[in-house]
Amino acid sequence: MAHDLDAALTGISGILVTPYDDSGDIAPGKLNPIIDRALAAGLHMPVVNGNTGEFYALTTDEACTMAREVIAMVDDRAPVLAGVGRGIRDACALARASADAGATALMVHQPPDPFVAPRGVVDYLKAVSDASGGLPMMLYLRNDAIGTGAIADLCALPGVKGVKWATPNPLKLAAAKAACDPAIVWVGGLAEVWAPTFYAVGARGFTSGLINVWPKRSMAIHGALEGGDYAQANRLIDGMKAFEDIRAEEMNGTNVTGVKAALAAMGDDCGPTRPPSAWPLTDRQQGQLTSFLRENGLI
Repeated sequence: MAHDLDAALTGISGILVTPYDDSGDIAPGKLNPIIDRALAAGLHMPVVNGNTGEFYALTTDEACTMAREVIAMVDDRAPVLAGVGRGIRDACALARASADAGATALMVHQPPDPFVAPRGVVDYLKAVSDASGGLPMMLYLRNDAIGTGAIADLCALPGVKGVKWATPNPLKLAAAKAACDPAIVWVGGLAEVWAPTFYAVGARGFTSGLINVWPKRSMAIHGALEGGDYAQANRLIDGMKAFEDIRAEEMNGTNVTGVKAALAAMGDDCGPTRPPSAWPLTDRQQGQLTSFLRENGLI
């Protein structure tokens, strides 16, 4: 089935967790009810091997397995965005495996190497594209220090479909958008809380880890923003503030912890997070999470 990637990107990119079993090994099958719940709520595009999926805690072999398993579980019900990254050889191996598994497009993590030249990223993206056989690419931008000109150079590469903007700099987003081809899709990459701000400067859609836990709320926020009802979107976001506050603690080190703790409380236990992410929540954090889940009818 052919999927409309442009439409999916302007929807919600739902970043799936990576489940583990009691031995600490990946257990992809635990995602089945989570994927089913999210797709039933209307999720536009599941994402495997994103940061909520603990991408940097996985081996490349594990990430390849997650891509294959998630794409099989989605079973063509929606397009799937597959995260790739790390060193160039790992990124290319994962791009190849994701393409072979049937990914619709790639989300290319910003290279974390301490010595990253903007022109080196051009070569990086070309190699990833070649390895995937030319799948469309979304750039996952978490550091805009490379500057507007460099961002425009990256977006001008064949195969680059758009940017998931994950820095809290809406004016730089507006400048980058103005400098690039209008066909580039700009997506809010800091989840629901920042979505209204990014929409205001021309982004569409947003990434979400909440989609694992409360997809109906994510979809309601998206619907409000698409309808231009910022007041309603902000009311809905304010109603999930307690959850997002927990996730933002410890230098964001409880970001995935909060999601996995919520899933465990809801009966969809996906195991702990791997270090250096924090696990488990503190007693105070767990108490706040439990109250939030009860107040919203999630447990």
